[in-house]
Amino acid sequence: MTTTPGPTKPAAQPGAAGTPAAASSNTNAPKPGPRPHQAAQKQTGNEQQTAQPHKDDNKDKATAREEALAAFPFVALTIQTTGIHPSTGRLLTVDALTLNAEGEIGQEFHAVINPGEDPGPKHLHGLSAEEVQAGQSFSMLLKPLDRLIDGRTLIVHDAPYTWGFMVSEARRAMTAAARQNRARNRNRGKGRRRRFKVGHVPTPVAIVDTLATARRQSVWGTDIRLAAVARDTGLPAPDPTASVERAQRPEKETSREATRLLVDLYRAQASGPLSSAAPDDLRADRFGLQRSHVRVDAAEAPRQHHNPGAYVPGKELIRGMEIVVAPEITEDPDTIIAALAREELNYSEKLTRETSLVVCNITTNLVGKPMHAHRKDIPLMSDVAFLAALERIEEPTEPEEESGSKSTGSSGGRHSSGQSNRNRSTNKNRRRSRRKSSGTQHSAKQEHAQKKHQGSSSDGSASDKRAQSDSDSNNRNRGGNKGRRRRRRGGRGRRGSGNHQKQQNSGHNRSHNTDS
Repeated sequence: MTTTPGPTKPAAQPGAAGTPAAASSNTNAPKPGPRPHQAAQKQTGNEQQTAQPHKDDNKDKATAREEALAAFPFVALTIQTTGIHPSTGRLLTVDALTLNAEGEIGQEFHAVINPGEDPGPKHLHGLSAEEVQAGQSFSMLLKPLDRLIDGRTLIVHDAPYTWGFMVSEARRAMTAAARQNRARNRNRGKGRRRRFKVGHVPTPVAIVDTLATARRQSVWGTDIRLAAVARDTGLPAPDPTASVERAQRPEKETSREATRLLVDLYRAQASGPLSSAAPDDLRADRFGLQRSHVRVDAAEAPRQHHNPGAYVPGKELIRGMEIVVAPEITEDPDTIIAALAREELNYSEKLTRETSLVVCNITTNLVGKPMHAHRKDIPLMSDVAFLAALERIEEPTEPEEESGSKSTGSSGGRHSSGQSNRNRSTNKNRRRSRRKSSGTQHSAKQEHAQKKHQGSSSDGSASDKRAQSDSDSNNRNRGGNKGRRRRRRGGRGRRGSGNHQKQQNSGHNRSHNTDS
């Protein structure tokens, strides 16, 4: 049997009963507050307790992002724009998918961007004016894009174009945010506000270009659009040409279809050599296209030697020739450009009639730069043959001034402006020589008349008459020269004085002809 203990009385505390008055006197007195050092310690402890959850949250976010990057290390991105150059065009849509090596899709992203200007015709991008006006600004989308792209391998089609638009839009948004923050700092006395942060230029690990990869893998076609390149690679892709059916589909559907096709094209190319570059190795050219430092430096470099002219097949290259590298080659274009720059050849992005040679591997079904070179009778050379010809390059022959003037005069339409300037100077010199000859002729005749007048005193009145007639003829000659000058200047004068001037000139000419 169990028993339960009964209630026990609390033990009396010593001294509590002996001092009842003292206890009652302190009941209404205010309690002393904590000491300063104790309050500081308590506040520090509270801050540490509140900061600890934030640190834990940041660690959890960083861990979750690392896991997401490890699970889906690639991101495929397609865009639609208002133009072809990032320096003048604007971004309209962005569609992206994260994926792994097996092609499994992770995160999806799609956004319509309002550029704040004319988006262009609808058949180019499939967006109506109302859809564009309802779109977001790129500054509001930059942070989500940074979280999506940073730390991943970016897969795009035509990297100079796609990455060029992404960088240009990001820098525009950052510049606008910095301008807005400076305006806020001027009014700091009216109230402090948080700084406006839009993000940064995305930092992928690498950028893979499927268009350049297709060319490295000898897949060449006349159409460089994504669907056309996928068809040339052997993938089942829709027709890249515009159609009524495609125009009636919503833009989000067509953009997502293009992004999935980009994923399939990358997976088909992954077994061969890929064309990739790091973001730090690229920079914008004068059109805003993101190209390699080697290519931009070679295009902006000053000309080292005089261009000797077009390359003659069967002969050797000469330093100073202007070379254009077409995209239809198997070698890396940067390798070709760096090699020709070392041999003191001039590189140009644009093909003109001054171009000496075009490096290209195709000879049939020409398109782009090879097609224009064929029309202008500029020779073509493969990349392997060009690298071999660089080993046998000849020294330049600088032209002399006389030979240079003759060659420029016989070069046809290449230097038409210089030829016209030389014609103008030649005409001026002819006018000056005519005036000098007429002036010297007049002075010589006048001196001869004076000598004849002084030396023939015995002739009397006959000599005076001859001298007078000579002076009259000289005066008429001088008047005739003035008439010629008036006639030449009359064409540039007023219209009303032309007929009168012609009558005076014709009178002078008749008197000059009859007297002489």
